[in-house]
Amino acid sequence: MSVSGHKGSGSPSGPGPEPRRAASIRDVARAAGVSYQTVSRVINDRPNVREETRRRVEDAIEALGFRRNPTAFALASGVARTVTVLTSNTTLYGYAATLQGLEEAARAAGYSLGVKLLTPEDDLDRTLTSAVADGGGLVVIGFDRLGATALDRVPPDVPCAAVVEAPPPGRTPPRPAVWADDREAARAATAHLLDLGHRTVHYLAIPSSVGTRHSEGPRAQGWRSALETAGVTPPEPHGGKGWDARAGYDQAQALAHDPAVTAVLCGNDDLALGVLRALHHAGRSVPGDVSVIGFDDAPHSGFVTPSLTTVRMDFQGLGRDAFALLRDRLEHAPRPPAPTFAGTALVVRESSGPPPA
Repeated sequence: MSVSGHKGSGSPSGPGPEPRRAASIRDVARAAGVSYQTVSRVINDRPNVREETRRRVEDAIEALGFRRNPTAFALASGVARTVTVLTSNTTLYGYAATLQGLEEAARAAGYSLGVKLLTPEDDLDRTLTSAVADGGGLVVIGFDRLGATALDRVPPDVPCAAVVEAPPPGRTPPRPAVWADDREAARAATAHLLDLGHRTVHYLAIPSSVGTRHSEGPRAQGWRSALETAGVTPPEPHGGKGWDARAGYDQAQALAHDPAVTAVLCGNDDLALGVLRALHHAGRSVPGDVSVIGFDDAPHSGFVTPSLTTVRMDFQGLGRDAFALLRDRLEHAPRPPAPTFAGTALVVRESSGPPPA
């Protein structure tokens, strides 16, 4: 039996083999039979490289195990390889998963990523000035009013991309941005409950990122659209005052004790957890008496009892796509803002079903 790291008494002593030197860009150029400038164009995904040449360079990179030195690239290209993320929250699932996607994409591209937390008490202009002081680029997570306000205040000369709620139809954000179609996803979730036989669907809202305190966000708009299309007068929405389970529990009390309520769509999964608890305390079963649908498909949603029907959102994909937009502006010529969409899916689990007989 061989044991790694153990030397017998008869083992030779002496220094081990010399550590292998990391391959350089010139090593790759020699192996591929091209100039080092051509290698640089390939690894930075520049145009004007023949496909056959690009393949030779990529084969040489793989064979030699070449890894680009981020610091050397920044010095040579003049691109500051740093990204600062502005966000008002780092703990709620949508924000945290978006940050994870941003960090993974930045690390893979050789960028460093920092996070600045926005709070209502801060001087927003001072926070923005600090965020862009070292150059590089900015990503704003604008799911809420504070983030949306920060996005509007970013100086026009700062390279910036954003992750936002779905904008109104026909409008795009002022900066390159990515979003999921919350509006259509909420419409489909509401239609699912109507198709099950519920006469109406009540809505417990998350705070909106736009307009006044009473403005509806895209999820509320999708819920309202589905009811109106079905010829149902939408009931008065509830909530809009918080994001977490406690807010869901507190704001669902009237719904939980109203025997006419048989279906509730929630603005996120944390609110839905509070609704499930409020219904339990009111002596109402889910889905026997009331169906509940959440939003986001947070990791815990499939493991509560009953497991939560919800809308799956690819927040990590949104983060990766936002970084790609920002990187394009940092490393290539600026382009007009272009919308980017991420898909959604309704995940049907145990918490939704037909209304009581």
